[in-house]
Amino acid sequence: QVQIVESGGGLVQPGDSLRLSCTTSGFPFSNYDMSWYRQAPGKQRELVATISSLGSTYYADSVKGQFTISRQNAKNTMWLQMNSLKPEDTAVYYCNAKVRGDLPTWFAVQYGHEHWGQGTQVTVSS
Repeated sequence: QVQIVESGGGLVQPGDSLRLSCTTSGFPFSNYDMSWYRQAPGKQRELVATISSLGSTYYADSVKGQFTISRQNAKNTMWLQMNSLKPEDTAVYYCNAKVRGDLPTWFAVQYGHEHWGQGTQVTVSS
């Protein structure tokens, strides 16, 4: 059974830092590209950052230099270090796992093409 659990969200003041965690089980984590998405009230869900199964990273322009994504395959866990938080960072943050593109179809059928967590709320307010 696939489980993805985000944690570490909360209410913080502008300028503070938070570290989100995404703990997973039930699928071969090391074969998945992992991402953080966020959805602010009244807005569409947007991609924040991605770390590939091999460790290469991508950041949305809005968080470059502010957020850092990382993973540890041995722990089936991904993190998002968020610094200098701003009110516009307020959103529900979701963990996403997507099977690596070069793997055969049967792999995705067996383990799932994509998985989502339930999200963790981050509120930045003074």
